[in-house]
Amino acid sequence: MKLNKLGIQVAVERGPDHSIEHLPTARSAFVGRTLRGPVNRPVLTKSFAEFQHAFGGLWQPSLLGYAVEQFFDNGGREAFIVRVVNGARAVTLTLKAGAQLLRLQALRPGTREYLRASVDFDNIPIDEESSFNLTVQRIRAQGTAQVEDQEIFRRLSVLPSNERYFPRAIEQSALIRLIGQMPGERPERTLDAASGLAVGYVNSNSDGDDGAPLTDYDLIGSRHDHSGIFALHHAQDFNFLCIPPLSRDKDVGPSALLVAARYCKERRALLIIDPPSNWQTADEALAGLRDWNFPNENALMYFPRVLAHDKLRGHFESFAPCGAVAGMLARCDEISPVWLLTEREEPILRPGFRPACLVGEDRRIRLASLGVNTIQAIRSPGRVGLRPRTLAAGNTASADWRYLPARRLALFILNSIGGGTRWIAEASSPAGVADSLVAQVRIFFEGLHAAGTFGPRPADDAFFVICDERIHSTWAEASNEVHFVIGFAAGREHEFHCFRISQSAASLKIQPVSLNRLNFSQYSPAELEWVDGIASQLQN
Repeated sequence: MKLNKLGIQVAVERGPDHSIEHLPTARSAFVGRTLRGPVNRPVLTKSFAEFQHAFGGLWQPSLLGYAVEQFFDNGGREAFIVRVVNGARAVTLTLKAGAQLLRLQALRPGTREYLRASVDFDNIPIDEESSFNLTVQRIRAQGTAQVEDQEIFRRLSVLPSNERYFPRAIEQSALIRLIGQMPGERPERTLDAASGLAVGYVNSNSDGDDGAPLTDYDLIGSRHDHSGIFALHHAQDFNFLCIPPLSRDKDVGPSALLVAARYCKERRALLIIDPPSNWQTADEALAGLRDWNFPNENALMYFPRVLAHDKLRGHFESFAPCGAVAGMLARCDEISPVWLLTEREEPILRPGFRPACLVGEDRRIRLASLGVNTIQAIRSPGRVGLRPRTLAAGNTASADWRYLPARRLALFILNSIGGGTRWIAEASSPAGVADSLVAQVRIFFEGLHAAGTFGPRPADDAFFVICDERIHSTWAEASNEVHFVIGFAAGREHEFHCFRISQSAASLKIQPVSLNRLNFSQYSPAELEWVDGIASQLQN
């Protein structure tokens, strides 16, 4: 699925005759508190102006808006925003209905959700005393006529037997819901407050609440309800996850970071972790890392924090760097995509931003050895070149995953192949699609090989794809799954990263495997010799 210019999801046809699309590599997701907007629903934004329109812009009690602003200011292009709340309450709207009241409530909570409603009886026969028309508008601010969204409901009824019974008719509304009992009489026509004649509007009440500051539990949310971090279930193809601090003086806790890292592993994305706020110097960071127990190949950290102008307070403040880091990496990808084997320049902050402290060259090297990268404001020709790290820091089975470029390349390959081969889930049998599948994946790998992704290695030593009876089983066919195995060159010669990709109508699964754990009894002697030569070096 893709979003067109109108924000509508459009299905993109994929099949054996289509090439595998290069998926995004730097689309970011932000989870946290905002002024307004939908709750627990990811919204794709492509500029800070779009973020302001949907979520209200900067807000002093929350750092998410600042992180998003720094993301776009440093070169970011696309970001999913997930609004999370803690006890926020939506405004209500009251319409008179004879001696009773028709009570509505906004779907989006918070004090910045301004609604107004109008009732009229236009084109409704006189004898239909139970029918009415309702217009609901979201406006920019109370007392203004700047309409942001509108819903019109024609010929509603207060009669349960009517097909336009009010509670049923507004079930799909994106603005309101009914609270309390449905009155027996239709609501009165709303009149203009000034003239008392023309149709007017009733404004929402001032009973909304923005809720309390977020906790780790609010950020984590519920997998079952798709709330908090798990709201990203509805977001496709994000690459970085940013969770700004809970407040200006409270970091995200280890429980939320642990769940977020695990979720990133599932989604084949990377979590950008902010350095704790008490790491104000490089020496404090090195001391803190002695007790930092978070080795993870799907997480990364940049130090130090970033100094940026706070437009609400009117002076420079120190901010957690996750948004700026995601923006810098996105900007670098536009110059040199992750699949190009080039010496990439270290990402640097754009003018107007600077590191919160200086990091000497010796400290920079020591931080890198522990998996922490250093934010730079300028490029220095005398600086030692260091490949960006993940937080694996040598604690993972694959030495490649210690380095951010290698990890990002692997995730790009897996996401692109996984998404580009979803068509096989509809195949009647694995045998019927094997040749087409192998050809499609090989063309994708050949394109990467031609771009220099795997260095000077010949194609036969750079990648492979297997989809035949050696991979499938009776159980797999009975469950309508199609399995195939891919491998691509690791950092050291004659080593491969191998993965089994399983496609079904319900899901996509990608698991690391070792070739020597598969059944290759039907290989020819020449094939077995080749497989044996690499199998002993392949690890899960």
